[in-house]
Amino acid sequence: EVQLVESGGDSVQAGGSLRLSCAASSLTYAKMAWFRQATGKEREGVAAIVTAGGNTYYAGSVQGRFTVSRDNANNTLYLQMNNLKPEDTAMYYCAASFVAFSPLRASAYGTWGQGTQVTVSS
Repeated sequence: EVQLVESGGDSVQAGGSLRLSCAASSLTYAKMAWFRQATGKEREGVAAIVTAGGNTYYAGSVQGRFTVSRDNANNTLYLQMNNLKPEDTAMYYCAASFVAFSPLRASAYGTWGQGTQVTVSS
């Protein structure tokens, strides 16, 4: 069974940086992504990376501030978050899928981690 374990969440002040990690039991997926869910809001796609070609996709709200990457040797997915804002506060989830379509759509993913909390104070 595929497992995803996130880490790296923390409380930071606005303007700060964090790097989230997602340790995967395997990286033989068509795509992997980071999602987030703030209290009272729907889960939203933040960033995704497609294995074939290595294309990356970002939500408009994080474009230019967040960077998704993967380390194949260590079966790890990363999310580098810079210039964090209070509106980035959420539980962040790692997700993986064996199909490549809809990289930022939650319904396109069948494997999820347990989440890691990011809190940004102003």
